[in-house]
Amino acid sequence: MHAILEYAYGDDYLEAREAHRSAHLAVAWQAVERGELLLGGAVGDGPYTALLVFESDDPVELAERFAAADPYVLGNVVTSWTARPWTTVVGHGAATPVQPPVE
Repeated sequence: MHAILEYAYGDDYLEAREAHRSAHLAVAWQAVERGELLLGGAVGDGPYTALLVFESDDPVELAERFAAADPYVLGNVVTSWTARPWTTVVGHGAATPVQPPVE
């Protein structure tokens, strides 16, 4: 199963992240090595939001734990975050793949 963790950043994101970026990346790559975090990064040209994709038996709980320990959250670089389940149906890694009917 998958979950999406969405971060919102303040307008000063690029400056605010500098003090916490190395620690944030270390925590994120550790989650990758454990097979929990599949992808993560900034969205758009701001960048004022980010998305992180988690996979586990309880991915929302995993994403919430990640956010609670993330140096970006602890350092107030992230202004708000939301973890939501993501029902994946298309793709090789989909948790619940759905194929079109065969005609």
